[in-house]
Amino acid sequence: MIKLQPSQSLHESVREELRRRITAGAYSVDLPIPSTAMLSEEFGVSSITVKRALRDLQAAGALVAVPGKGTYVKRQQRLLRQLDVMQPSLDDTSIRGVSITREKITDPTMNALAPPDHVMLCIRKTIWTDDAPVMYDLTYLSPEIDNEIVDEFGTKFVVDALKMHSIHVQKTRIVIDAAPASGTVEEIFDVPNGYPMLRRLYRMETSDPGITVYGVLQAPFDRLACTVNFP
Repeated sequence: MIKLQPSQSLHESVREELRRRITAGAYSVDLPIPSTAMLSEEFGVSSITVKRALRDLQAAGALVAVPGKGTYVKRQQRLLRQLDVMQPSLDDTSIRGVSITREKITDPTMNALAPPDHVMLCIRKTIWTDDAPVMYDLTYLSPEIDNEIVDEFGTKFVVDALKMHSIHVQKTRIVIDAAPASGTVEEIFDVPNGYPMLRRLYRMETSDPGITVYGVLQAPFDRLACTVNFP
């Protein structure tokens, strides 16, 4: 039986010991960690205590539960992107189109960007690296925009698609916030409901007065980091 720290609650002691083992590489990412029953016996605590510790580590992005297989150490893949969304595509990423629909912008958080209240084209796509999704992007465009540009938005980053038509971003406004995962986001990233997400809402005014791009990019907090440069 493992000796636990008396200054911590039982589940905190179990959690921190498991975190130490994960950091030290004691558990392989290719094999499930010991079962709840085995950990309960090893630590001399109840299965409820072990499950609470595992939930904490899953919420922190250290573990991932795979239905029917067990709990695994989560592969740590974090993509570094520029905060101003002006960074073009990267060699190690790929884009997969999800859907193109016509709808209004209904997310109340987008109100900070003063979006129009009419129906727009909504292009959904996912950005992948190392065979795993790292970002989910919703791009809103004027419904009158040329179909050729619409198709390119579904398979390219915003800046890349605009440049192909000699359209340049002249002004960008960004809102960064955190939000719990729900619905489609849970399915795309295979994360539990409420998992912390980083959201980057943006509005880009271009050299074409008829094209203003609105959007929201989402990623699990442990898969995306943003950088910003100051003069």
